[in-house]
Amino acid sequence: MPTRRTILLGVGGTAGALVVGYALWPNGRIAAADRIDAATGEKFVTNWIKVANDDTITVVIPHCDMGTGIFTSLTQIAADELDSDWRRMRAEQAPPDTVFANGAMIEGFALNGKTVPPFLTGVAANTFRFMAANVSIPGAGYVPQITGGSAAIRFTGMNAIRVAAAAAREMLVKAAAARWGVSPGDCTTKSNRVIHAASGKSFGYGELAAEASSYDPSSQPQLKDKSKYAFVGKPVQRFDTPRKVDGTTNYGLDAKQPGMLYAAIKISPVFGGKLKSVDESVIKGQRGIRHVVRLDDAVVVIADRFWRARDAVAALMPVFDDGGNGKVSSSTITERRKAALNGKDIKSDVKTGQGAAALRGKIIEATYQVPYLAHSPMEPMNTTALYKDGVLEVWAGTQDGLGGRDFCAKAAKLPIEKVKFHLTPMGGAFGRRLPGQWNYLTYAVLTAMKVPGVAIKLIFTREQDTQHDFYRPNVMSRFRASLDKSGMPVAWVNDYTTDDDPNPQAHIVYDIPNQAIGAALVPTHVPTGAWRSVEASWHGFFVESFVDELAHSAGKDPLEYRRALLRNAPRHLATLNLAAEKVGWGTPLGAGRARGIAMVESFDSIVVHVAEITIDEKGSVKVDRIVSAVDCGMVVNPDGLKAQIEGAIVFGLSAALKGEITIENGAVAQSNFTDYPMVRLAECPEIEIHIREDDGPVGGGGEPGVPPVAPAVTNAIFAATGVRIRELPIKNHPLKV
Repeated sequence: MPTRRTILLGVGGTAGALVVGYALWPNGRIAAADRIDAATGEKFVTNWIKVANDDTITVVIPHCDMGTGIFTSLTQIAADELDSDWRRMRAEQAPPDTVFANGAMIEGFALNGKTVPPFLTGVAANTFRFMAANVSIPGAGYVPQITGGSAAIRFTGMNAIRVAAAAAREMLVKAAAARWGVSPGDCTTKSNRVIHAASGKSFGYGELAAEASSYDPSSQPQLKDKSKYAFVGKPVQRFDTPRKVDGTTNYGLDAKQPGMLYAAIKISPVFGGKLKSVDESVIKGQRGIRHVVRLDDAVVVIADRFWRARDAVAALMPVFDDGGNGKVSSSTITERRKAALNGKDIKSDVKTGQGAAALRGKIIEATYQVPYLAHSPMEPMNTTALYKDGVLEVWAGTQDGLGGRDFCAKAAKLPIEKVKFHLTPMGGAFGRRLPGQWNYLTYAVLTAMKVPGVAIKLIFTREQDTQHDFYRPNVMSRFRASLDKSGMPVAWVNDYTTDDDPNPQAHIVYDIPNQAIGAALVPTHVPTGAWRSVEASWHGFFVESFVDELAHSAGKDPLEYRRALLRNAPRHLATLNLAAEKVGWGTPLGAGRARGIAMVESFDSIVVHVAEITIDEKGSVKVDRIVSAVDCGMVVNPDGLKAQIEGAIVFGLSAALKGEITIENGAVAQSNFTDYPMVRLAECPEIEIHIREDDGPVGGGGEPGVPPVAPAVTNAIFAATGVRIRELPIKNHPLKV
């Protein structure tokens, strides 16, 4: 069974349409696709690419819209392989059905992004497609259609959309060649047409759709060299921008149904607590109140207006037990983590050379810690659900439409065929809407099942969202290293706590001959989940801070120290050098100002941030500028990539400077932006993004910009003040120049 880390690291159309997909889909699955999503005159051959009679090409995307721009980027990939006219390109979200399960995600995750050897391509493709339609994870549902792990471009784009589009082009050419009685090799394609230059004849793709659908798509079509791309690598305007600017995009919070009621919830403050009693008399007779629903660990009030439901549930003052967790606090959790690092239950993950036995001579030691963090997307958690005539209908934003449908079916104890799931765009997610973090779906479905016949929109207040999230884990990491006479590390020992399996992001790229890395599992009652960049977000801070400590201990420049450790990692070294060059590393800064540098590879992308900061006379820190160099292999949409890195920097700054969820008496102490603040516009630094392309693997864009933020800033703080911050957030540390 895949672990959480394995999973995360990894409609409509015009009559006469052809749909071609990621090679060798079984006939039964194609017939099912026809029944689900084919209008009169349409024909599914596999899925992902539709060619209509009017030459419009639609890419059916097995992901969701949460603002990352992947619908546009994936369509750029398809357009190039199809030799398309961009004006006729469209993108649609795939239905949440097993027919449209995304086998390319399974393939990418299972193989860690490695290319399948040619002699295994057919076997592997069929194996992963079968898995896509059938594998489910307890509590999460069907694996594919997940949007996360920066996987849309590097897995779906490269392994599915690109192959599907190239195969479609070959099928269209075969159909045209058959009409003309010529060899397919005598035909070319351009702007949605197949051309026979010798005769001067041509057909539009739409004219060939029906005939092309009779051919079997190749599992290994001829792919274009990127030097011939017309759209990939260009800053194409996003499809979703106009509707988001004019306000016509309908998010989950915008869902409306006839006669809809609104629900607010009060969940047990202590995780694991159960509802003991509630006095409904305090709200009896209040205007607009329709129902009070008691659940195992929560109470829900349903009303004709959300604010009435919200005020009423607050007035109820329900009584919960603490599930035996009422004495847990952040301090007790910290003590448990310290004990684990000093205990005997550390599981070895990496050992090279002599490992820890190589520790001798001058030994540098440091321990780091990060707190729990909430996701806090701008759109709070919400779900609209209607149970009527034995059918459950749900409107919600999740990072997995198919998994969300299956999850709701299980929550309602209904067969999946009795569940209709409308996947909506999301106003932010950052992992909060991934499988395993769907408490908002659970509560909405259970509420709807108890009040059948009416659509009910359940909305978490910001307080409930903050206090009932699935948090980035509170993690502690201890390092020890020994240096040779020149100050370079000869041994690297790192033990850390985790709430999951050992974390690959703890592995280092630096050339150190003797390494020992181990993890200690320390479960708590606090629910945790994927948070933007997952384990890289904390290991990036840990590793890059300790490397900086080693450099200063050796009396060396942090940039030069890293350069010396990257002699066998040319891509990393080149990206590091690009950032240093663009920021002007080594040029003087004013009083109270300094630079810090950090480099993290995650999701197959290398990102280097250099932060320039100012410490004022009161000891307050201001991040003035962040210069970033990014190597993600091939870039599909440069503007989209830059936007993702910029957003990740601001997201990472909020966490580094201010983010902290603390536990008191078993419950979350924070409640809203007043005590869980975000970086505001006036606090945002100047940001410069520099892209370096090479022939390395295609990497992700949405998550890799987060991990280097915290260490770049804290390394700069040390350079300015001599204060080494080993525990986040920065706000908890007094700073003086």
